[in-house]
Amino acid sequence: MLAKIPLPIRLPLIVTLIVLNTVLLVSTLLLASVLKWLVPSAAFNRLCERFILFLAEAWIANNSRMMAHFTTLDVRYAEDAALDPDGHYLVLSNHQSWVDIIVLQAVFNRRIPFMRFFLKQQLIWVPLLGLAWWALDFPFMKRHSKSQIQKRPELAGQDIAATRKACEKFLGKPVSIMIFPEGTRFTPAKHAQQQSPFAGLLKPKSGGMAYALDAMGRGLHAILDVTLLYPDGKPGMWDLIADRIRTVHVDVRLRAIPEALRAGDYENDRAFRTVFQRWMNGLWQEKQALLDTLAKS
Repeated sequence: MLAKIPLPIRLPLIVTLIVLNTVLLVSTLLLASVLKWLVPSAAFNRLCERFILFLAEAWIANNSRMMAHFTTLDVRYAEDAALDPDGHYLVLSNHQSWVDIIVLQAVFNRRIPFMRFFLKQQLIWVPLLGLAWWALDFPFMKRHSKSQIQKRPELAGQDIAATRKACEKFLGKPVSIMIFPEGTRFTPAKHAQQQSPFAGLLKPKSGGMAYALDAMGRGLHAILDVTLLYPDGKPGMWDLIADRIRTVHVDVRLRAIPEALRAGDYENDRAFRTVFQRWMNGLWQEKQALLDTLAKS
C-alpha cells in the first residue's frame, strides 16, 4: 500500500499529484466553459455542461483514489435509504474538520447529483478554484448586513432575489445543495463561547437552510441528514495527508422536508423563524444522540 511509503517521500508526492489533478482538470473545465459561452447553441451548451460535470466528478474521483491508496483511513458508512443520482437533495451535515468536504465528496460522488455550496461572492477570486466554482454554477451570494439595509432600505430583499435567480438554472434538474448549519468548524473554544447545549456540536443556524429552501422553492425534494464523527479527535487536512486519521463515521439519513418550513418569510416573520429554529434544534438533538451512539461503537 502506498500509505507505507516513508512520510518525507509520500507528502511531496501527494501534494504534487493533487496539484497536477487540479491544474489539468480545472484548466480543461474552464476551457469547456469558455467554449460554452462562445458558441450560442443550446445543444452544444448541454453537451458542454455534461462534460464540465464529468470533469468535476473525475477531479473528485481522483482525489478519493489518492485518499484510498495513500492513507489507511477507514470510512465507516451507513445510510437508511438508497441514494438517487437523479435526486433533488438538500444535504445537511455537522462540521468537524476541513476533511469533512473530502470525505463527503468521496462517499457521495456519482451517487447523488454533484454537490454545490452557497458561496460568498468574494470567493470567486480564489485562484483557479473560484473560476471553477463559477463554471460549475455554484450560487454566489452577496449578503447585505442589517446596518447596510438600515442605511439603504432598497437593498432589502435583493439578496434572496439574486440567489433565486442564480438557482433558476437548477429547477427541474437533478441537484444537491450542501449546507453546514453550524456555519463553522467545531472547536472547543467556539463551543464554550456559544455555550452550546450539544456536547459535540455547535448551535445550528437555521437561516442557511431557510435561505436555500426559499431560493430553490420546490426544486428540492428531500433532506440528506449527514452526521460525521472522527473517534480519535477532529483532524486537519495535513492529518489526512500524513495518514494520522484512523476512522471516520458517516451516517446518512433521508428525511422529508416539512411542509411547514417551505413557505414563510424567515427574515421578517418571527413566528415562522421560531418554528424553523425549533425544528432545527430538534434535528440537532437527534444528531447529538447519534454521535453518542457512534462514539460507543
